Amino acid sequence: MAPLRSAPRRLAHRAHRVTLLLVTLVAALGVLPGVAVAAPGQQLNAADMTLLNGVRLAGLWEMPAGQMAAEKGQSPRVREIGAEIARQHGVLDQLVVNAANKLGATLPTEPTAEQKGWLAELQNATGARFDQIFVTRLRVAHGKIFPVIGAVRASTRDATVRKLADEANKFVSDHMAMLESTGLVRWQQLPPAALPPAQSDSLVAAAAASAGTGGGVEVSTTVVWLVFLAALGTGGFATYRILRRS
Repeated sequence: MAPLRSAPRRLAHRAHRVTLLLVTLVAALGVLPGVAVAAPGQQLNAADMTLLNGVRLAGLWEMPAGQMAAEKGQSPRVREIGAEIARQHGVLDQLVVNAANKLGATLPTEPTAEQKGWLAELQNATGARFDQIFVTRLRVAHGKIFPVIGAVRASTRDATVRKLADEANKFVSDHMAMLESTGLVRWQQLPPAALPPAQSDSLVAAAAASAGTGGGVEVSTTVVWLVFLAALGTGGFATYRILRRS
């Protein structure tokens, strides 16, 4: 028969297991790539952090994509807007870095694996095929970040994030107009707008709910970031279908 443990020893054993579980969970959250961490006392929430990371990631792949378009685009218009998008993303990237430094947030330092795949796809394409991929990829990507900016702008409590959202909105809107001016956007094949229900644990719901919450980074940051990445994945799949049909 196994020896009986005293009540204090059993409680201590349980407390030790709970402590190990909590440490493991915290460590797991800490190693997720691309999730920014706010400095203590900041009024940032999950949606704020998602905007910062999303704007940064957009610049990390769209700057080199624009530079490629400026060099190897077949049409003069694609070369022109490629150079301009690359230049403007350089300005926007500096704005998001400045905001992150002010807020004590950590930003991604390289594109996601999916974004690297898009860059490789552009690198391997030439002529009219390159022009179509460039416009399609960037137009879908801008369409995904556009509602994120609006959701955060509508409900963020932080003045720095609000200013960044205003600035990002101008750039993204301008970029969509430039891409559309090429005549290569296939409107009927764009992915439909994904509007989540008001009570869902999505980015829009998280941004709306922030009006009634206190300061600090909320536990749902990871969930919202994963939702954001899932949205990018959905857009990438839709783009793949568009390009296959071409």
